[in-house]
Amino acid sequence: MSLEKVVFGFFIILALTLNFGFVLGQFYYPEHHNTYELLAVILVNLVATVLKFGDRTQTGALLLASSLVADLQLLTAAVVWGYAAQVHAQGVDMTMMATIVSLAAGALLANVVSAVLVIIDTVNLRR
Repeated sequence: MSLEKVVFGFFIILALTLNFGFVLGQFYYPEHHNTYELLAVILVNLVATVLKFGDRTQTGALLLASSLVADLQLLTAAVVWGYAAQVHAQGVDMTMMATIVSLAAGALLANVVSAVLVIIDTVNLRR
């Protein structure tokens, strides 16, 4: 067992589970979603993205692409939250929260794709 593969798998699964935890709850209630949890999801996803650089296989390219999609959606969700909290007249209302959680749910789907690709790649490994 390689420590590098353990760390890689850890960050893939941590990104997925943190993202799931953020999305869980009534999507339009700001009280059900924590800004620090979104920050943690973004940071862990960025680390997972960095770990995916360097793999020159087709699976590696798909892993990186899915991670970049998740990063883009999560960063957009953070920008929308920041806009809603600082500029939007009504603050973080139900409409804004629904947009934020929808973006995070898209990132969740990208993280699921990434985890499934890692599982498929692991199953296909020959000893």
